[in-house]
Amino acid sequence: MSTLVIVESPTKARTIRNYLPAGYRVEASMGHVRDLPQSASEIPASVKGEKWAQLGVNVDENFEPLYVVPQDKKKIVKELKDALKQADELVLATDEDREGESISWHLLQLLQPKVPIKRMVFHEITQEAIQEAIQNCREVDERLVRAQETRRILDRLVGYTLSPLLWKKIAFGLSAGRVQSVAVRLLVARERQRRAFRKGTYWDLKATLEARGITTEARGSFEARLISLNGVKVASGSDFDEATGQVTAGRNVVLLSEADARALQDRIRDRPWTVTNLEERPVVRKPSPPFTTSTLQQEANRKLGLSARDTMRVAQSLYEQGYITYMRTDSVNLSKQAIAAARACVEEKYGTEYLSPQPRQYSTKSKGAQEAHEAIRPAGNTFRTPQQTGLKDREFRLYDLIWKRTVATQMAEARQTNITVQIQVEDAGFRASGKRIDFPGFFRAYVEGSDDPDAAIEDQEVILPTLRVGDTPACTDLEAIGHETQPPARYTEASLVKMLESEGIGRPSTYASIIGTIIDRGYAQMVGNALVPTFTAFAVTSLLEQHFPDLVDTSFTARMEETLDDISTGEVDYLPYLKQFYLGDSGLETQVKDRESQIDPNEARTIELENLDAKIRIGRYGAFLEVEGDEGPVKASIPKDLTPSDLDPDQVETLLRQKTEGPDKVGFHPETGEPIYVLIGAYGPYVQLGDVTDDNPKPKRASLPKGVTPDNVTLEQAVGLLSLPRLLGMHPETGAKIQAGLGRFGPYIVHDQGKDGKEYRSLKAGDDVLTVDLERALAILAEPKTGRGRRAAAKPLRELGAHPGDKEPVNIYDGPYGPYIKHGKVNASLPEGQTVEGITLETAVEAIAAKAGSKKSGKSTKSTKSTKSSKKAAEPGEADESTTKEKKAAKKTTTKRSATSKTAAKKTTSKRTTTTKAAS
Repeated sequence: MSTLVIVESPTKARTIRNYLPAGYRVEASMGHVRDLPQSASEIPASVKGEKWAQLGVNVDENFEPLYVVPQDKKKIVKELKDALKQADELVLATDEDREGESISWHLLQLLQPKVPIKRMVFHEITQEAIQEAIQNCREVDERLVRAQETRRILDRLVGYTLSPLLWKKIAFGLSAGRVQSVAVRLLVARERQRRAFRKGTYWDLKATLEARGITTEARGSFEARLISLNGVKVASGSDFDEATGQVTAGRNVVLLSEADARALQDRIRDRPWTVTNLEERPVVRKPSPPFTTSTLQQEANRKLGLSARDTMRVAQSLYEQGYITYMRTDSVNLSKQAIAAARACVEEKYGTEYLSPQPRQYSTKSKGAQEAHEAIRPAGNTFRTPQQTGLKDREFRLYDLIWKRTVATQMAEARQTNITVQIQVEDAGFRASGKRIDFPGFFRAYVEGSDDPDAAIEDQEVILPTLRVGDTPACTDLEAIGHETQPPARYTEASLVKMLESEGIGRPSTYASIIGTIIDRGYAQMVGNALVPTFTAFAVTSLLEQHFPDLVDTSFTARMEETLDDISTGEVDYLPYLKQFYLGDSGLETQVKDRESQIDPNEARTIELENLDAKIRIGRYGAFLEVEGDEGPVKASIPKDLTPSDLDPDQVETLLRQKTEGPDKVGFHPETGEPIYVLIGAYGPYVQLGDVTDDNPKPKRASLPKGVTPDNVTLEQAVGLLSLPRLLGMHPETGAKIQAGLGRFGPYIVHDQGKDGKEYRSLKAGDDVLTVDLERALAILAEPKTGRGRRAAAKPLRELGAHPGDKEPVNIYDGPYGPYIKHGKVNASLPEGQTVEGITLETAVEAIAAKAGSKKSGKSTKSTKSTKSSKKAAEPGEADESTTKEKKAAKKTTTKRSATSKTAAKKTTSKRTTTTKAAS
């Protein structure tokens, strides 16, 4: 007897094969094998003329979805059908969440097996888990399939109904989404708060005091801050109104100016200081629960600097290799075996005194949590230490994070004592705060937000000398310090994920794809670790707020999420809900039709910000300023790095003056005599040598480095920048030249070895690109590389072989956005569902050919607006629920319900099946 087992990816298949008996054949579906049409070319000819065809959902026939097999999946489906012909039994072993359930259902509908069918589920890939799963198979869960399909349809309805409206009214290529648009609105709302923010200033005093007791513990210096004056609290940052920059009305506080603070400083400096009160308060800290998808993304972003997308990519790799449990989970539950394994690790590594007295279990509060699987933890009944895994780089660091967090859950509580000392000097009250860690407990393994637990313990402790009421410490220094209130912090990926989860918006398993879509679509850009919304995000959010407020309302979206969870449990019927949402007088379809004629494109493309006379408009090439001049409108592009909250009247004036009066002149080049101008372009300020003429259409230009502005750039600096890149000398070992230059990501040095590639290094803080010498450059090159740069001659992750056409190598390399295929000058992303280990040369050649063909067609084809619309009508790109497993497996979507018993799987008489066959 032979059994065919189908999983999603080759990596998962390879791992599972090790734990199955002889006679089991494991194949990969490469993710989802069917989906709603992604482009007009995928729509079958039989339904192409239907008005709902581009939507991919027949709303008039009970929201019947149109499923098609993508071109790149047809070969896989054929291979699976051929494999099934040789099998006596089919086991569907896709992931056990809603999307995995949907993949299994799709496979049933396409393969139409005539052999017994089993659904095998597991949350970790270990020998014990696989053996147990194979003995406890079940049928496909229809409710999970239904719930996932409803989400998919709902996302398609929102994305494909609203996105074309945005194309017409604002700019082509924009997209809207059920969760995506709410997330963008959160970013925009925070940026509006930052723009409305008014800075407040306040002063206080910091004293350095010396305790001079008899014992060693009673001696030493410590700091104290001014907190009151004449018994009234001294104003601090929390007392200010962000909208006015003044103390909030009704606050009974004393606001000190600089003059007040310095006068008080002089008055009390030499007066006697007395300890008036001392309080010690014991505090117990409990370890955080084990990781869920959301908390793993947050902590990996804070500790490891990984994006949500990268975190999920690495976590999926760890899961498929058998190192961790399933990484898409809302549950904080740990099995008895996992608790026992964690407690064994604590005893072995830290000792019995660090073990919690009783096994600690956590419960999930979220109603919609998928409790079928555990929290994210190391796989197995015994946990391998990070050092025992042999993992490297990101995989090692993420596994280390998961291991520590899991082990910490079974460690003793941390005990600490918070100490507060009140000190009086005349009418001024000061406070000194200390913290003593009496027993570190779980801090030994894990401190949230910190890379090094031992260092974190030291940082958390603030040791004060032993003091008593009545002691008179001496003041050795008294400093007046000015403060400015800060605007609300922008969202990071971690804080946005936390906000979305706390508001009940979307599912944590989709957050990585949502944030990725927001960035990819140009609604936000990463500045450091912050997500900064663009002017386009402002325009789209304003349109949706004005005309479709429910769709960007957090409460409405959260209620929608609850309803979708109720559908998965059978409490709510999906069809009436979809009809209510989309059809009828108040449905989305009607709203869009009614509002379209009311939306003026010029107004939709215009953003009006407070305190700015100029209008901001969204154009084909980005945001620009516009004011009415004497000879008509004056327009000026807004630099891409200039954010909405930072745009002020002075910057507007500079940009418009440059447009009307021409650029400012820095001086003349000492050698050529040509003028040197300073200008502001799309990517920020730069200097230009000479004028633009017919003979010199592209004059030499150079960006201004960080810290140099158009106002303070000197002629000497400008001449130096225009001389870049400059030759520093030759490398003593390779004989290749070393240059210093300035690029988009800042100043750098490059070791140019010709055909052997170029090695780049960013200059360090304190290095000047205009003065750095060869000796310093060699020292930087000798250091281990840690920057974002990548050697042109980097070693490939995998060599696939020679291209059948020109015999040039086809290799896979690791890039900033994941692995990619390279052949000559053509780079192509790995096709959906392919992995570095599983992709074949044939598939890679097809991807290269497709990419090369798209480049040629993009250069040679001039599409009219109508042509663009026909090609793009099915590609607005709502990624909320359909792209969560796209990193290592092909796009997974959901499918319509059908009985999954052996008998029902063979039936093909339903209308849905007929439609699907035609589409396939």
